[in-house]
Amino acid sequence: MKIICIGRNYSEHAKELNSEVPTEPVIFMKPKSALLFPEKPLYYPEFSDDIHYECELVVRICKNGKYIQEKYAHKYYNAITVGLDFTARDVQQRQKEKGLPWEIAKAFDGSAALGEFIPIDANTNIDNINFELKLNDRTVQKGNTNEMLFSVHQILEYVSQYFTLNIGDVVFTGTPAGVGPVNVYDKLEGFIEGQKLLHVDIR
Repeated sequence: MKIICIGRNYSEHAKELNSEVPTEPVIFMKPKSALLFPEKPLYYPEFSDDIHYECELVVRICKNGKYIQEKYAHKYYNAITVGLDFTARDVQQRQKEKGLPWEIAKAFDGSAALGEFIPIDANTNIDNINFELKLNDRTVQKGNTNEMLFSVHQILEYVSQYFTLNIGDVVFTGTPAGVGPVNVYDKLEGFIEGQKLLHVDIR
């Protein structure tokens, strides 16, 4: 399975990182070893002093597809959850300064936390879903998919031009503004429409 991630998909997040707002989806990927399953803790890695949370809506692919058209994209996923794209911000900055790829800052073990998936149906409006992240019971991020620069369906169309989507793949669709650091003993909880789906303790 693949973990496909979209960067800078909310304009305010791009601005808070002093990054350009993209004109097409920014894609990066994580290996399977990056998965952090529900209720599992994240052990703070020794190579970083600045791990950040990034809360995102995640969709689960249910049908193999290549060159998917936007109008048919709804047929290729069947469940959603909230996820965390953990980022070693200090490592990422060093890599960027050197003009080097920054997979080591994004794709390390445990860097892709997944909540419990909930099924969707014909009545689900993927373009109007509220999600939220709480850090130690305090809301730090709120987003709605209607704020995305590129919709879920546009993302699937774009990604599938380059990578065949396979059953079981997951797509992290980007984070809104409000990203920030985590510390040992922090508690993170993610919600979709008020339903708690994700819990991660930092150890």
